Amino acid sequence: MTVSDPKSDLAHYLRLAREALLWKLDGLSEYDVRRPLVPTGTNLLGLVKHVAGVAAGYFGATFGRPFGEALPWLDEGAEPNADMWATAEESRDSIVGFYHRVWAHADATITALPLDARGRVPWWPADTNEVTLHQILVHMTAETNRHAGHADIVRELIDGAAGAGAGSDNMPGFDQASWGSYRDRLEAAAREASATDG
Repeated sequence: MTVSDPKSDLAHYLRLAREALLWKLDGLSEYDVRRPLVPTGTNLLGLVKHVAGVAAGYFGATFGRPFGEALPWLDEGAEPNADMWATAEESRDSIVGFYHRVWAHADATITALPLDARGRVPWWPADTNEVTLHQILVHMTAETNRHAGHADIVRELIDGAAGAGAGSDNMPGFDQASWGSYRDRLEAAAREASATDG
């Protein structure tokens, strides 16, 4: 049995979350990666842009290793939620490329610093903004997985694709009819339970 070290474990799970998020874009049209499918506008390409932007800060400025590109959607005075969607002028390739550059910058920070390296998150309140690399690795793994979960639901709404990645969907091997029956059973159980409300 191989023994891994905590930093490698954390970096591994962050990588898996990053890959799951990006996989949600595969095989979709420009329209489908951009279109909002819930009332708050959540969309696939916006999730990638958002996660890349926050990772640039957490693994950059937090540890005195600023990411070398301007992120105008995060500037003071920028339109609210500007990091949560892609304009028509922002290509999928440019946003995915940006995410890969942030990913490389973050990995360089992870490699260069020990887990107990101290940093300061500039946008957190002064009484809680002193952090370690360990905290930020945990934080960004949770953040990335949270948004990969959002992407999972959005992708399922688009074309039914679900799961962690190509060839690893972690789903029962149901056909469409079986999924329909399963969903009908859940709907019936919800209605039965609601009959006891009030």
